[in-house]
Amino acid sequence: MGIESDTTEDIEAGLDALALGNRYSLLSVNALRWQMAGEKYDAYRSEWRFDLSERGRRAIVEHVSGGGGLLGLHTASICFDTWDVWGRILGGAWVWGTSHHPEYAAVNVRIEARHPIVHDARDFSVDDEIYHHLHLQPDVVPLLSAERDEGPQPLLWARTIGRGRVVYDALGHDARSVGHREHAGILRRAALWALGRPDEVVRAA
Repeated sequence: MGIESDTTEDIEAGLDALALGNRYSLLSVNALRWQMAGEKYDAYRSEWRFDLSERGRRAIVEHVSGGGGLLGLHTASICFDTWDVWGRILGGAWVWGTSHHPEYAAVNVRIEARHPIVHDARDFSVDDEIYHHLHLQPDVVPLLSAERDEGPQPLLWARTIGRGRVVYDALGHDARSVGHREHAGILRRAALWALGRPDEVVRAA
């Protein structure tokens, strides 16, 4: 897509770089870092527990409100769960004790609304997890949905926050999903839309 990307597993260092100025136009979050409460995670908490710093929080807010793009993938809705503002920016958040997903399996994905990101896209089937009962912000309009076990579940949406553009895609558990032809085309369009390049969105596939 002509997008030059830097990738890091160090979230705080990445957000420090984001805050340095105009170097980055798009922040993508494809991570699973949260407080890991509960006995299930006792063995992993000391290594993987994460609480986003005030500096990192400020970097995200200033990036989006200042006109930057944000693309959240799959487990991004679980991240940063000690910071309520993250879910309000992303548009949805995992709620422990309520949100869940059925087993990884083939699911039928439906186009739910007209939007440049899903322009000319067709319903498709993909192997993935379907997140159930995320807590959504009132202005979220699903562009994709799928149904398993407990009714239709929103999978993808796009919204503006201040001058910034935010897209969340709940699909993407692994490379089979991200590399799926129809899903990959939607992801390319999502990145372009978040970057504020609308003239290119409908040409991407």
